[in-house]
Parts: sequence; C-alpha cells; structure tokens
Amino acid sequence: MLNYIKAAVYGLVEGITEWIPVSSTGHMILLNEILPMDVSKEFWNMFLVVIQFGAILAVVILYWSKIWPFGFVQHRRRKKFIVKKDVFMLWFKAIVACIPAAVVGLLIDDWLDEHLYNWMCVSAALIIVGIAFLIVEAKDKDHIPATNSIAEISFKQAFIVGIFQLIAAIFPGTSRSGATIIGGLMLGISRTASADFTFILAIPVMAGSSLVKLLKYGSSFTSEKIIILATGMIVAFVVSLIVVRLFMGYIKKHDFKPFGWYRIVLGIVVILFFGVLHR
Repeated sequence: MLNYIKAAVYGLVEGITEWIPVSSTGHMILLNEILPMDVSKEFWNMFLVVIQFGAILAVVILYWSKIWPFGFVQHRRRKKFIVKKDVFMLWFKAIVACIPAAVVGLLIDDWLDEHLYNWMCVSAALIIVGIAFLIVEAKDKDHIPATNSIAEISFKQAFIVGIFQLIAAIFPGTSRSGATIIGGLMLGISRTASADFTFILAIPVMAGSSLVKLLKYGSSFTSEKIIILATGMIVAFVVSLIVVRLFMGYIKKHDFKPFGWYRIVLGIVVILFFGVLHR
C-alpha cells in the first residue's frame, strides 16, 4: 500500500513538472532520494520514463484539434471528409525535431541511466539552464518574435529545436520543455508557439521512450507492479490536464524568469542537501 501512495506522489510531481521548464526527470530523481519506492532498480528506471505516458495522454486530449490531420466540414447539406495538410506538415517538422534525440537515446540510453541519473548532474543542469533562462529572457525582453505560431515554424527551426531537445535527453535536470523553449526563443519563436511546439514534440518523444523502456523491461510484471505503474500514470494524466492549461495561460502574460530563479535556488538546495548534509 505504501508503494501505491508513493506512486501517486510521483504522478503528482510528474504531472506538475513535465510541462513547466523545471525538469520532471530531475525532480523525480531527487524525490527518489527522499521518498524511495521499494522496487528493483530495473523497475524504477522503467517507471521513471513510462509514468510520463500518462502526461502525454493529457496533451493528446488538449491538443487533439491541432494534431489530428483528418476531419469533416459542412458542405451544403452533408459533411465532407478533409485532410488537413498543415497538420501533416506540423508532424513532419516534429519528426525532424525528434531525430537527434531518438538516435542518441537508442545508442546510449543504458549508459545515461548508469552514469548521469544522479543528484550531481541534476543540480548542475538545474542551475545552468536556470541561468540560461535569465540570460535569454533579458536579451529577448524588447524583441518582437518573427515566428508567432506553430504553423510558421520552419524545418530548419524545428531541427535546431531538436538539437536543444537532444541536450535535455542527455543531461537529466535540463528539462526537455525548458531546453526546447530556450531554443525556440533564441530562434525568434514566440513563447506561446515555443510551448505549443514543445508539447507536441513530447508526444512522439515520450511515447517512443516509454515503448523502449517497456520492451527492455520485458514481461516480468506482477499485479503489484502494474498497479504501481497505473497509479502513477493516472495521477500524472489528471494533474497534467490542469497544469498545461494553467501554464499556457501564464506564459501569455509573463516571461520565464521565475522558472529560471526557481531552478537556480533548487539546484543550490540540492547541492547543500546531498553534497554537504549527506556527505
């Protein structure tokens, strides 16, 4: 029962931190240091990624009209089937952006789990990306973005955003949403369009990584493990439905500086807690 409660807590943290640029994986790793589940290392490594699938489903529902390429329009007295070419173009751009992280993830996924998923790497990434947010926002303060919607994002911009996503895939604590949003801002993409594109990119990236982790873990599921995983995913799904709406409303009127300061403070706290108190 205690593991189920912990799984719900992890789902809550995942649902909140996945969509704001503070690093969900970083928070999950740190939470595991404070509130570890009584599970094997193999299950934990799988759980850490697959729990994100619940958060993905929330984005699929909220962005359905923007990501589903088929539909119907009223034509005279009957409905006519249409194919939305602009949505297909969006998915092509998303695929281009996902290629760098997908290739590197498949090649060194196990090495990353073994060597970089620890509090030292997380704290460093939290602070560095936090500082990057402050610098980018300071330079972007009076700049008028050239790209104001996801439809205007070019293939070149999509690929460069994918490079930033690769950085997040390699270094836990970087934040996938944080890295891609910073990349978007540096390329002249508006905050809203950068966030929209980041959320859409999350669908293939997180679905693919979840599938890879499940295949690697194999069929050694017990009823307890299934319930633990399902609990985390369901809570992450419900919380994500709320957080995504709130976050998109926030960035229409505010910048990302508070997230930058939060990351820096949290990174320092992590260093003090694990590096000094638990030496």
